[in-house]
Amino acid sequence: MANNQPLDRYAVFGNPVGHSLSPKIHALFAAQTGQAMQYESICAPLDGFAKAVHAFRAAGGQGANVTVPFKVEAHALSDELTLRAQAAGAVNTLAFSTTGILGDNTDGAGLVRDITHNLGVSLAGKRILVLGAGGAARGVILPLKEAAPADIMIANRTAETALALARSFGVHGGGFEVIQACAFDIVINATSAGLTDAVLPAPTFTPGALAYEMVYGRETQFMQAARAAGAGLRVADGLGMLVEQAAEAFFVWRGVRPQTLSVLAGLRQAVQGSGKDGA
Repeated sequence: MANNQPLDRYAVFGNPVGHSLSPKIHALFAAQTGQAMQYESICAPLDGFAKAVHAFRAAGGQGANVTVPFKVEAHALSDELTLRAQAAGAVNTLAFSTTGILGDNTDGAGLVRDITHNLGVSLAGKRILVLGAGGAARGVILPLKEAAPADIMIANRTAETALALARSFGVHGGGFEVIQACAFDIVINATSAGLTDAVLPAPTFTPGALAYEMVYGRETQFMQAARAAGAGLRVADGLGMLVEQAAEAFFVWRGVRPQTLSVLAGLRQAVQGSGKDGA
């Protein structure tokens, strides 16, 4: 830079974190929007996440993304939480200021943005099924609910876990048997089955429904089963969610919202066969 001013520093913390696409995504965002910033990946020790974040902040870091396995620890580390971070019980975005650490969760916003903007599917008035009741599901229920669907059903192998999560958000839930209760317009796989190829029970889709897999970079069993369920069904992976949650974090830090479609298109070839999820 001509003025020799240091670049604003950001990072993604995880363990492992070498696979993360976040540095590439945010470099593209910064170039597109003319933001003077740099972004790196930091592999924090499993027992040293808080220490690593504090050291990065003390060295001039202005914000960070957080991926597995530190999202719950990031929630505890935050001095202030956004409403969506409170609802998620986990944090994937940290913003540093002179008054402390703000914890946010942009996963749900990224999912909703990908479905409604990139895929062109409205959530309003739709019957939505979320498979899984772990952290990935918890992080997206509030933004999905705010999009005014007709109904949200949470289905999980352990019914009690789904029911507890459903009650906390005022939606419906139960064991996998509830999947057969009706046909769904949008089915979101928030389980880890996309990484293990575990077989999930088959839901009933409405004509032209959307099957959304949070994992990206591989054709999962869930996606294969959805494609076999009938003509006209739309199937999508989670790469768009990854890019959109990053754009939301970028906006939290910089106050500028980057354009995502060109970035998303450019990443498609890079992730083929990688089988990754998360930041």
